[in-house]
Amino acid sequence: MAVAQDARDAQGIRDARNIRNIRERRTMGTDQAGLPTGGVARLLGVSPTTIRSWERRYGIGPSLRDPGHHRRWSPEDIALLEAMCRLAARGVRPAEAARAALASHHAAAAASEAGAPSAVAPVPGQAARPGPEAGRGPAGGRALRMGAVRAECRGLARAAVRLDSPEVARILREVVDSLGVVDAWTEVMMPALRATGRKWASSGEQYVEVEHLLSWHVSTVLRAAAVRPARPRPAPPVLLAAMPDEQHSLALEAAAAGLGERALPFRMLGAAVPPRALLDAVHRIGPGAVMLWSQLPPTADHELVRRVADSTWGARGSRGRALVLATGPGWGRSGAPGGTAGPQSLASALDLLERTVTG
Repeated sequence: MAVAQDARDAQGIRDARNIRNIRERRTMGTDQAGLPTGGVARLLGVSPTTIRSWERRYGIGPSLRDPGHHRRWSPEDIALLEAMCRLAARGVRPAEAARAALASHHAAAAASEAGAPSAVAPVPGQAARPGPEAGRGPAGGRALRMGAVRAECRGLARAAVRLDSPEVARILREVVDSLGVVDAWTEVMMPALRATGRKWASSGEQYVEVEHLLSWHVSTVLRAAAVRPARPRPAPPVLLAAMPDEQHSLALEAAAAGLGERALPFRMLGAAVPPRALLDAVHRIGPGAVMLWSQLPPTADHELVRRVADSTWGARGSRGRALVLATGPGWGRSGAPGGTAGPQSLASALDLLERTVTG
């Protein structure tokens, strides 16, 4: 196994060197070499079989062949495949994506020969829901099993598998802007994250890089949404914190983004908040509500939640007390501890928080 891994690592280094070399040759105007199909597949995060299928079905093939009749993909060929991958990631059917990518490529080539600015062919419209071909992604055997999900979710997963950070970021920004935080989280982000987690769990550490890249971009977009310039409504803040041994905090970041979207004030403490720090923050802030997250049963500290729920502050005769929401799958079938609320979705949690702090 170690020898095989060493061989793959060595091949990856050779592929990276070849990519750098052909880009340098392109700059110097000497495109005499190219990348083999296997190297292109590794670069784009798709299978060699998928690339050969695209060549056979849609006429997207390499422009170079070496004396041994091996296919060699030039930088222009690779750019054409990248364009097709990105269109497919946006929910465009492979045949339409190929036509659009080829049209754009030919228009750019014609404009270049004529000395005119490049004309870009129109991109086919994105379907709101996946069509009959939705189950067949451009990543071939590396594709994530998604089930019936929005086209944006499938595109996000495909881009994540390719480690295509610009496309992942673009899709996430657009779904938050078009769908709002709750639907973007529920219908796009969460299904993609779950599919990545399942793939990682079934494949060892092979897909950890995909999960980490996707999680980082989801966190980045949610944090940006949470702090968008908006004048908070006059209300006591919501305190957001994960349980002391809980390292997962994306759901809390989604809640913060949802609160920001509703112009409700909040204070985010994030992952793994120690008991003393949590209780001190409750007394110092005097929140209208406290949302506590537990992803896994071992992190669900019922006693700490009860202590937070029993906490009071303020002068005698005008004591304050916060509503406590114990959220996340870590609480199990028994649900939230006594004296607390346990909403089962982001939308219901946000509705309850809004009613509590503004009522």
